[in-house]
Amino acid sequence: MSDAYIALGANLGHPHDTLRWAVQAVAQHGELRGVSGLYRTAPVGGPAGQPDYLNAALHLNTALAPHALLNALHELEARAGRERRERWAARLLDLDLIVYDGLVQAGPLLTLPHPRAWERAFVLAPLADLNPELRHPQTGETVAGGLKRTGEAGVVLERRRWWPDS
Repeated sequence: MSDAYIALGANLGHPHDTLRWAVQAVAQHGELRGVSGLYRTAPVGGPAGQPDYLNAALHLNTALAPHALLNALHELEARAGRERRERWAARLLDLDLIVYDGLVQAGPLLTLPHPRAWERAFVLAPLADLNPELRHPQTGETVAGGLKRTGEAGVVLERRRWWPDS
């Protein structure tokens, strides 16, 4: 079994409902160890005029290998209606594999840890709810340290408890 940290985001349709569904769906691929609070953030990059995102993170203990887990996450995005047409465009659901058991790898389909996670407060704030001492597998910087460095401007806690078991 391996520990995986997954970031969730949505800004189209009914994001709160979509994220609740996504947590349940991802949990089918292992043991759900934790769900962060729910955060509201402005879109980063992409086309102008997008609505705010709702973001969260979860900790999953899974038997799936990294590529199999990524494939499962992409399948869930597709089931939710996501279409990959434009980079950083508004989306019904975004599921990113951030850290997988401290594994470091770079490839055309999967890079671990997620290459931009420690630069994004909207990823780090939810991760800090789960494990502020989680370390970047290459730099050793903790999630808490990365969040302090990036700052929390624009990342607003919407609800601490939004998931039944969080």
